[in-house]
Amino acid sequence: MTTVGVIGGSGLYAMDSLEGIEEVRLSTPFGDPSDSYIAGTMAGVKMVFLSRHGRGHRILPHEINFRANIHGMKQLGVEHIFSVSAVGSMKEHIQPGHMVVPDQFFDRTKSRVPTFFGNGVAAHVAFADPVCPELWALLGTAAEQAGATVHKGGTYLCMEGPQFSTRAESRVYRTWGVDVIGMTNIPEAKLAREAEICYATLALSTDYDCWHETEEDVSIEAVLEIVRTNVATAQRILKLAVTKMPQKRSCGCATALEHAILTDRSTISAEARERLRLIAGKYL
Repeated sequence: MTTVGVIGGSGLYAMDSLEGIEEVRLSTPFGDPSDSYIAGTMAGVKMVFLSRHGRGHRILPHEINFRANIHGMKQLGVEHIFSVSAVGSMKEHIQPGHMVVPDQFFDRTKSRVPTFFGNGVAAHVAFADPVCPELWALLGTAAEQAGATVHKGGTYLCMEGPQFSTRAESRVYRTWGVDVIGMTNIPEAKLAREAEICYATLALSTDYDCWHETEEDVSIEAVLEIVRTNVATAQRILKLAVTKMPQKRSCGCATALEHAILTDRSTISAEARERLRLIAGKYL
């Protein structure tokens, strides 16, 4: 049976429909995850939920231990991850309250560790298409069936934060043609690809950032109010999506590392092999 992971962002701190819940606290070679994992089943499908910012929303975007979060999902046998994230809209037609299922990312982060590799092991995974096409299609269809106003496709620009954009930044990002802006999906998506886990994002549009001349500038109060009204819809979308999960993967995510490691295997230390055992052991 496939195991599905959900990483919840601002506003989504639990999965209401999980049954047979078990709280699992893990350690990883890359440190501690954001919180305990909540394992259970939903509609007969094995599920693992993690609050990205920790219970009580204690962790800022740049403080998240993304490597530990993804490694923990891998330890629990997760093969698919749905990321739920609050975002700002950079397009007029993507209104607050709408959902977006992006298929591209643009990385504007500055201080985050974006890989499991390094320290003696070099690997370069393909990331031209950063979202699993199968998971992306499934999530978009589920959003439509749940009655959400959903935009399928588009670019998610990931900024460093934790401050929101300046007006100048927001206007420049608009000229780049991006669709939404957030603070958390990078390096999360990159690490999921290195871990050979399928990944797709359900982005909840909460505001127009600060570029929109006739709307109020973004504030945390406005963001949280929109998020609260959309969490129930997000829960319905995820429940619909997991009931249609394929039992066998046919995408390329499952073999993303097959030709990615360039380092001569004879030079890789025992310590590095142990650190990477779960991520890349079959290739070392």
